[in-house]
This record gives sequence, C-alpha cells and structure tokens, in this order.
Amino acid sequence: MQATEPNTPEPGFWQRQATTIKGLIIFFLVLLLLIPASMVEGLIREREGRQMEAYEEVSDKWGRMQTLAGPVLVLPYDQITRDVQGVAVGSQRKYAYFLPSQLNITGDIAPKKRYRGIFEVVLYSGTLRLEGAFEPLELDKSIPTDAQVHWKNAVLALGIPDLRGLEDQVVLQWDGQSSVSEPGIPVPGVNASGIHVPLDLTPTGGQPTGGHRFHLDVALKGSGSLFFTPVGKVTQVKLASTWPDPSFTGAFLPDEKSIRPDGFNASWKVLNLNRNFPQHWTSDQEIRVQDSAFGVSFLLPADNYQKSTRSVKYAILFIGLTFLCLFFIEMRQARQVHPFQYALIGLALVIFYTLLVSISEHLPFNTAYLIAALMTIGLTGIYARSLFQSVRMGILVSGALAVLYGFLFVTLQQQDYALLIGSIGLFCILAVVMYFSRRVNWYAGR
Repeated sequence: MQATEPNTPEPGFWQRQATTIKGLIIFFLVLLLLIPASMVEGLIREREGRQMEAYEEVSDKWGRMQTLAGPVLVLPYDQITRDVQGVAVGSQRKYAYFLPSQLNITGDIAPKKRYRGIFEVVLYSGTLRLEGAFEPLELDKSIPTDAQVHWKNAVLALGIPDLRGLEDQVVLQWDGQSSVSEPGIPVPGVNASGIHVPLDLTPTGGQPTGGHRFHLDVALKGSGSLFFTPVGKVTQVKLASTWPDPSFTGAFLPDEKSIRPDGFNASWKVLNLNRNFPQHWTSDQEIRVQDSAFGVSFLLPADNYQKSTRSVKYAILFIGLTFLCLFFIEMRQARQVHPFQYALIGLALVIFYTLLVSISEHLPFNTAYLIAALMTIGLTGIYARSLFQSVRMGILVSGALAVLYGFLFVTLQQQDYALLIGSIGLFCILAVVMYFSRRVNWYAGR
C-alpha cells in the first residue's frame, strides 16, 4: 500500500501579507520620525534667535547699521496767510530743503569680529569724508515771494541712525569756515536722528548770489551694513575695506568693484535722474530719500544655521532610503530586523542634524558636516553589521549612507543649481529603488 504525504497547510492572511505589513510598519515609522526631525528645525530656529540676540546686544553697545542721509540744507520761512481781501492775518512756519549739486564720499572701512559667547558678530569702523557743493538757492521755485525767510536759522542736517557710532566731533568746513556739529536734527521732514550745524546764510545784499562748498569728516562705527543716500545731483561714493566677503545691496550696485582675499574696493556714481525725488522741496511735500539708499553689508562667509535648515529638509529622504536599503537586505537575508531596530537607526539619522548644528557653532560648516556624517555612517554601519551578522552588509549600508550624505553636501554648496542637482539626484535614487524593488517577492508566504 502506497504512503500518502501529509497535506501542507494553506498559509494564512498574515503570512501571505507579511512583507506588505512590514512595509507599512516601516512607512509609519518614517512618518513618526518626522516629529523629532521637525523638533530639530525648532532647535535651529532657537539657536538662530540666540545668535540674533547676541548680535543685538553687541551692536547696541557698539553701533547699529548706519545710513548716512545727507547733507541737506534746510531754510525755515514763514508763509503769510491772507484773507479773501488779501490782507495778512497770520503766518505759518514752513521749511525749504535743498540738496547739494555735487556730493563725493570716500572712506576706508575696517571691519572686525567680536564674540558674545560662541556667537560671532561683524562690526566696523572708519572715517568717511563728505565733500561737495550747493548751487545758488533757487528760492523762487520753492518759497513764495511774500514769505519771510529766516536766513540766520538755516541748518545743514546729516542723518545718522545711531549716534552712538560717532567716534569723534564732526567739524563742518563751510565756505572755508569751521563749525562744530550739534546733536539731533531740530527741523522736521529730514531724518529722525542725526547731527546738524546752524548756519547764517544772510545775504550781503538782496538775494544770495553764490553757491557754497563744504566738507566734513565723520569717524563712524556700526555693525552689519553701511549705506548712503544719493542726495547729490551727482553722487559719487568710493569705499575701500579689508573685508573679503562684501555683499553690495540697496537701490544701486557699484559701477566698479574689486574683491580680493585681503579686501575690496567699490565705487558708485548716481545721478539725480536715477532716483525718485527732486533737488529741492518744501515741508508741504513728503519726500523719502532713504528709499534710494545703497551700500555694502559685511557678511560672514558662511551661515551654518541656514545650511543646517536646508539639510533638515532632506531628513525624510535619508530616513526613507536608509529604511528601504535595510528592507531590501532583510528580504534577501534569513535574519529579520525588528521595527524597534529600524526606529533606532532612524533616530541616529535624526541626531546627525543636532550634531551638525552643535559642531558647526565651533568649527567651519564643511568640517562639522564631515565629522557628523562620519559619526552617523560609522554608527549605522556597525549596527547593520551586527543585525545581519555580515561585514559585507554593514559596508553596503555605510556605502549607501555615504552616497546620500555626499549628495546632500554637494546640494548644500550650490545656490543657482541646487534645485537642478537635487531633482536629478532624486530621479536617479528613485530609479535605483525601482530596480531593486522588482526582485522583492511581495507575496512570499503564498
């Protein structure tokens, strides 16, 4: 009599769908690990805030961002108010503002670094020479003919946002005569903060016939940026500095610039036709000369927080692809990886970003990135070796992470081509994943 083989039991639903269920659990873990990744972004914002607090604290004591607005010649006058019969019944104090026909500014700026704790702040100091000329005042185009002009109360005003940045007395040379500046601007419609020099422009006979020449030296210090307003009919600015990483910004870029490892030179030439305000106006008009300001920012060569923030945005890519790599290896190996072990590897990938932020506060960003990446790759590779009991698998996981971190590093170094490189890289990664996923038997239990 022939023996019969026992019937093989039909695999149950959970056995047939084991691979799919494991994949869903891994996908859920990826989403769950986005929570600590978002907490890292919050940590970066907090450190940025601490850096800004340090900047504010140091600049409050040294001097904030400075914008030289002027000089502006201000002439007060009383406009006569008349009734319907033309009889004078009162007067109203008003002001006429005149800008120079020529303004030349030259300066040599010396930036310096200061530290508040571990945070670095860029400060600067230097002497700026302002010289130029005013054309004869065209009163008939600004002031009514019957107005009473107060020639003795004329004021030359120079706007300076933070007067704590003045390092010495500012002496005005006006038509060859010296006058010491006084703090504040006593006339409205010019600037909220600055210095002024009272002038007596009383004409020797009738209306003024000649123009005026001036020059003054301003020993100024500030932080971050230095700006100028093109108040001259022709404004020329020439700056020299020992700072090798300037950022030219504002309403106008320099006509000529030379940036070297030991500093830079830059020059601007702005005409009155290039800006949107006239050479003279009265207090009946509202003019904002600051809208045409231009200048230079003394930037730190690298912003580690900005790059760290950009790198965190790739967290889901790193976690997902690392988990896929482990999942594919698991499908081809006899050993199974527990979801808890996936979670530990995911946390190691998240801690990479905290390592990157903390180390980059003490070392250059590229060095910090290399150290954090090597620590993460080494830890994950050793752990993968112990999971699969295979040196080859540990090297495979480490190699995959090294490729990912290399891809991220190249992307972070780019500005104009970051999106292009990132898109091509993601496409290639997807192609590799699709290639290896075709060998997975998703119904292995069937």
